[in-house]
Amino acid sequence: MSDKPDENAAAPDIPPVVEETADAEPAPTVDVEALQAELEAAKDGLLRVRADMENLRKRTEREVDDARRYAVTTFARDLLEVSDNLARAVASIPGEVREAEGWAANLATGVDMTERTLLTVFEKHKISRIAPEKGEKFDHQRHQAMFEVPTDAHPPGTVAEVMAVGYLIADRLLRPAMVGVAKAAQPAPTAPGVDQDA
Repeated sequence: MSDKPDENAAAPDIPPVVEETADAEPAPTVDVEALQAELEAAKDGLLRVRADMENLRKRTEREVDDARRYAVTTFARDLLEVSDNLARAVASIPGEVREAEGWAANLATGVDMTERTLLTVFEKHKISRIAPEKGEKFDHQRHQAMFEVPTDAHPPGTVAEVMAVGYLIADRLLRPAMVGVAKAAQPAPTAPGVDQDA
């Protein structure tokens, strides 16, 4: 007998493979529209978070810049009185003392140099003076009216007197200039019983 299979022999009956569908779960249905809406909502949420983060970054940069620029505000405000006193001292030195020889002239020079040095330091830290001129229009953003001056020398609503100069730090008001504001002079009262038309 030969080990070779007989080619003429009939093939054994093998049943075909049939998938059983009775017990199998049905394939899940995908709601494409719902998934699309969910994706759009996620994209929108992501864009909002990115915008919020960008706004936070910009706000933080502004706050850091402001902190750098205005950190010395309180200290500078305290030094303004020193500057005022030095200015008064320089203004009160008579001309003959400045021209004379000796310790008084040296003292006058020293006070003058101290004031200039302080003003240079102010400039370095972006602290600038507001020195209004007489006759200049009153600016409520930079000037503080201390009193009114009835006068015809200056138009009403203008600076008539300067009591103290003001200061800015960068672009913010550190102290307003203290001024007297001109108002129209009142006509002199007439004595009772005097006819003005006569």
